[in-house]
Amino acid sequence: MKKQLLTTLASCLLAFVALGQLSIKNPRTENRTNPIGLDESKPRLSWILDAANRRTVMQSAYETKVAADRDNLLRGKNLVWTSGRVRSDASVLVPYGGPTLKPGTRYHWQVRVWDNASQVSLWSEAAFWQTGLLSPANWKASWIGIGHSEDSLNWPSPIFRKEFSAKRRVKTATAYITARGLYEAQINGQRVGNAYLTPGWTAYQKRIQYQAYDVTNLLQSGDNAVGITLGSGWYRSYLAWGNRRNTYGNDISLLFQLDIEYADGTHELVVSDGSWRYSTGSILDSEIYHGETKNRLEQPRFQGKKLAVGESC
Repeated sequence: MKKQLLTTLASCLLAFVALGQLSIKNPRTENRTNPIGLDESKPRLSWILDAANRRTVMQSAYETKVAADRDNLLRGKNLVWTSGRVRSDASVLVPYGGPTLKPGTRYHWQVRVWDNASQVSLWSEAAFWQTGLLSPANWKASWIGIGHSEDSLNWPSPIFRKEFSAKRRVKTATAYITARGLYEAQINGQRVGNAYLTPGWTAYQKRIQYQAYDVTNLLQSGDNAVGITLGSGWYRSYLAWGNRRNTYGNDISLLFQLDIEYADGTHELVVSDGSWRYSTGSILDSEIYHGETKNRLEQPRFQGKKLAVGESC
């Protein structure tokens, strides 16, 4: 009976402690969960304070810490930056305040808070963000295209292909892709990402968006191949009034950069350049508003024609 009573008291005590324990939920960077490809020099961090159903609980201070390695973050060692204890109730879009960020680098972070009764929470779960290329100078790829000088709107959609070898065990791999036109990419026959109509419409004469993808799980030891199909998109499709087309140019092109980090810490780049080849597939023409014309018979092999190489980014 006595043992049962002690067990009950212990359970009640644990429940009481759990009821009063502060915790952090939903750590986000730039309002996204673990984003990659951020070109923000000072990413903004957000979180939610969970007071476990207690009332009138407010955040009175917070502390964030950032590391380039998750294990170091959890141990509190070799930190890139720590805010120290900051007296503030801010928990939305709190800017990173550490050293200049490196391109193509993953940063792990945690936060803890104090409430208005000076009770401190546990550290949040580890979250991360990964920087993009941050500057045009960090693009090592060149624009590649077929090189038509004439109106090519109704030409078959080109497919660009590159074969490469992963020489060692891959730790991480990130692909950065954009196009004048639209693109759909595959690595080893598997689709890259789940978005459509990428890279999206912009005023192409001023800026072009690019996307970053974690493609680690798509690579394999030894031989690999990347294939990317382009479509006209907004770049050269019919736009606005007056039967206008080729508003930004008459030939679509690709910019691709794959950064492979091996387990031994070395890096290798696979970039769009003159070593790539192109062919055509089942898409006979592709237009953003008028749809596609498709041949149900795929080509039996990749022809691999030489392509035109444009300017570097």
